[in-house]
Amino acid sequence: MAPDPALVARFKVDLQGLTQGRPEKLGVAVSGGPDSLALLLLAAAAYPGAVVAATVDHGLREESAGEARFVARICDDLGVPHAVLAPGWSEAPASNVPALARRARYEALRAWSGRAGCEWIATAHHVDDQAETLLMRLARGSGVAGLAGVRAVNAWPATKSDVVVRPLLGWRKAELVAIVEAAGLQAVVDPTNDDDRLDRTHARRLLDSAPWLNPVRIAASATNLLDAEEALAWTTERVVEARLRRAEDQACVTIDARDLPRELQRRLLRCALANFTDETAVPGPKLMTLLDTLLDGRPATLAGVKAEPGDTWRLTLAPPRRT
Repeated sequence: MAPDPALVARFKVDLQGLTQGRPEKLGVAVSGGPDSLALLLLAAAAYPGAVVAATVDHGLREESAGEARFVARICDDLGVPHAVLAPGWSEAPASNVPALARRARYEALRAWSGRAGCEWIATAHHVDDQAETLLMRLARGSGVAGLAGVRAVNAWPATKSDVVVRPLLGWRKAELVAIVEAAGLQAVVDPTNDDDRLDRTHARRLLDSAPWLNPVRIAASATNLLDAEEALAWTTERVVEARLRRAEDQACVTIDARDLPRELQRRLLRCALANFTDETAVPGPKLMTLLDTLLDGRPATLAGVKAEPGDTWRLTLAPPRRT
């Protein structure tokens, strides 16, 4: 069942480039699909005795419980401890299912990683996933941060100690399928892969039908955009330090956005708003509308924050609405 030693060696190089050395304990998220099964096989062969696995059963399909048991049997054969996790919701969502399921999945994995003592959690995102993600975000009009795609390393939102790594971002899906087939395993087929209601389905079909759209080159563009995003983030830190001022009582924030490129003005404004409200309350299009309004010399209110124009922009909490 173990993959080809050359593939295992390649996997170790890719993973340890992200974890800065051999992980003492590696968690892997395994759904039962070909991508995550290949990840499980590679990890178990690369780090025997140091791998634990988890499957999140969202309870959204009748087959999901059986798929979790299927993964558990494979893990038992490999000598890998396995846990089945349930999402934290009281009832399954009726809308926006992919996004809510993803959030619930990562929350369940984060809680499990703490109990299991994992240094890292690995997921099986690969080149084709990255290309699909970039196409989807292009269609949505995403900025540089969104177009940077899936990150190879991500910290959990609530902590800096537990980290998600994606060591297969340099691997094609076909390679992962071949690893699973060589092991004599029949991977789970996720019916949502052909769900016409999902953007990812259309992105996948576009890539399959257009040979000139090379997933490797598209994924390379995502990497280049990530480099650009990191440079902009580095610059933003310095602009915030030089041009954003907070009142001692935190009741007022002023920013000097004069003569800055538009993108840095946008980022400076977002940083100022973060002093008053959660980032999720400031969607990108509304932030751009606020920026345009201030540049036009007019005041505006967004997410309970009043913004006033001038040589320096002044942000304060808006007074309560009269009822």
